[in-house]
Amino acid sequence: MSNKSILKFSCNFAVASLVSMIMLSGVSSAQAAELPSSPYLPLELAQKAADAAMAQCLADGFNVSVAVVERSGATKVLIKGDNSGPHTVGSSTGKAFTAASMGRSTLDLANFLKEHRELDGLRDMDPRMVILGGGLPIKINGALVGGIGVGGAPGGDKDEVCAKAGLASIGAE
Repeated sequence: MSNKSILKFSCNFAVASLVSMIMLSGVSSAQAAELPSSPYLPLELAQKAADAAMAQCLADGFNVSVAVVERSGATKVLIKGDNSGPHTVGSSTGKAFTAASMGRSTLDLANFLKEHRELDGLRDMDPRMVILGGGLPIKINGALVGGIGVGGAPGGDKDEVCAKAGLASIGAE
């Protein structure tokens, strides 16, 4: 084979390789574009909601902890208020987890279970669940993106008032 033939073969091989790479990268881009996307709770909104809930409880005279979890239940923000009890960290986190997991108010869930004793097993479904008032799901534009939980006020209904203030501060449903 002459040098000219080798050079021509090398150029054709290089062009063919380049065309193949471009085509493959186009396939990868098309596949990546088809991946589903999910709404999520940005840290900034989680912090804002926690701060507003804490501010409401402080204004009401309650020493609480506030937790915000993402949709998966992982804790995004946890604030332990001054003079709040040691149990409030676990209760606020558990309420937030339960609200995110079940997609409903923990106070509503607790009341529902009072009327439907046959479903008491829900309480033991996951050790992270706390079915007491004070946890609310965080829904933005109809999408469930997390949960907020407040623990430490003298009653779940009072914890829920603070959690609602957190939701209102970020325009959540």
